Amino acid sequence: MSSKTDTLLSILKLQPVVPVLVIEDAATAVPLARALVAGGLKAIEITLRTPAALDAIRAVANEVEGAVTGAGTILNAAQYEQAVEAGSKFIVSPGTTQELIDAANDYEAAFLPGAATASEVMGLREEGYQVMKFFPAEQAGGAAYLKSLSSPLAGTFFCPTGGISLSNARDYLSLPNVVCVGGSWVAPAHLVAAGDWAGITKLAAEAFALKTANP
Repeated sequence: MSSKTDTLLSILKLQPVVPVLVIEDAATAVPLARALVAGGLKAIEITLRTPAALDAIRAVANEVEGAVTGAGTILNAAQYEQAVEAGSKFIVSPGTTQELIDAANDYEAAFLPGAATASEVMGLREEGYQVMKFFPAEQAGGAAYLKSLSSPLAGTFFCPTGGISLSNARDYLSLPNVVCVGGSWVAPAHLVAAGDWAGITKLAAEAFALKTANP
């Protein structure tokens, strides 16, 4: 597990914000990813919430220089396999099941499992996981909740996602147990629909300029 943890941390520490994307049209995936990379956001999570998701992952993995492509909203082993075969370097789930843990053991792609309670975190620690997704962050207690976990669950690190924006990202990034945050605000639907890639690059650069407490 240690080598996979190192791999995952090396990806998450590329930037303070990991874009969380819902792509409706696979044709937008490459220019969108290029715009994000140009703004400094290389690690990109494409969620499996649309029929276009796997094609989008494949296109970004094959065509966008500098991008580290990940897959989000992975709910079962079949999706895990599909995402890896499409080119995903990291896999993200909103929660965790034994099926997903078993699937993660079968592939080299790093796994970022979801947890929202102290008990879920403790269960993942027993499986050897040190880095987790905290989801849904704002609804599950926000930065104050994560701060309260930092002492009793020292040595566990999080990528909070859900309800995070430019206005509250620093609340999370200032915590010692937060590696990065996940956010969709860097690629709003209206800019994607308009093909405003320069606008997305600007938002990505603003996100990249945010600082984390963990160097």
